[in-house]
Amino acid sequence: MIISNSFIQSTRARHSDFTTSKDDEPLIVQFAASTSEDLVDATRLVVPYCDGVDLNCGCPQRWAISEGYGACLIHKPHLVADMIRQTRNYVVDQGFTVSVKLRLHKDHKKTVDFARQIEAAGASFITVHGRTQEQRSEPVSYNAIHDIKKAVRIPVIANGDIRTLEDAHRIHDATEVNGVMAARGILDNPAMFAGYDFTPLECVKDWLDLALSSGTHFSCFHHHLIYMLNKSLTRAEKKHFNVLGSASGVLTFLNEKYCI
Repeated sequence: MIISNSFIQSTRARHSDFTTSKDDEPLIVQFAASTSEDLVDATRLVVPYCDGVDLNCGCPQRWAISEGYGACLIHKPHLVADMIRQTRNYVVDQGFTVSVKLRLHKDHKKTVDFARQIEAAGASFITVHGRTQEQRSEPVSYNAIHDIKKAVRIPVIANGDIRTLEDAHRIHDATEVNGVMAARGILDNPAMFAGYDFTPLECVKDWLDLALSSGTHFSCFHHHLIYMLNKSLTRAEKKHFNVLGSASGVLTFLNEKYCI
């Protein structure tokens, strides 16, 4: 989730928050925005480098809510519809997607109405995290996601509590959605959708090759490895690995631990 206002105003923020390569496709860039102008202006900056933009209407963190970002936007359907409409009108290429990720209202019928308004404004697809703004670890509402799927014609993606391939199949069967999205689960195990229970060593090797060949910033390079190795390192090893400050230090550790 990239903060659109900062992204527009600061070259440093753009360099810090958004890097890609010609092989990174399809790529969708997600923005937090509180005005139509900000979303359009942020989109203008990334259009040449991606295949779509997504508006975050789901982040429940207090700082985001206080700034008018994230989940608070589900209570501002007319604003969100205008943000989608103006962004859709700005991008001539109809193959470029403009989508929304949202959370549920306490009254799920309001979320269905919200989804219909988003569709009418020209959204390409909708992702639904099956919890309300206040919920954190409560079970995802499959029924609410299913109701939204049935109410709109555009594709609906389900999100929440997907940590294994079996979870993905289960939520798909329960909701009849067009796809599923994983966050923490795919960070912990990028090979999850291939059926692996934890990150295989081959996946770690692939990440090293991709990151080093594309010049990925160290913080991103290291951060993803911290997630991937979470289940395979001892507590003492995690403590040491997590504070490493250079790519050479990381590579030395991995060579000594895994001979890679």
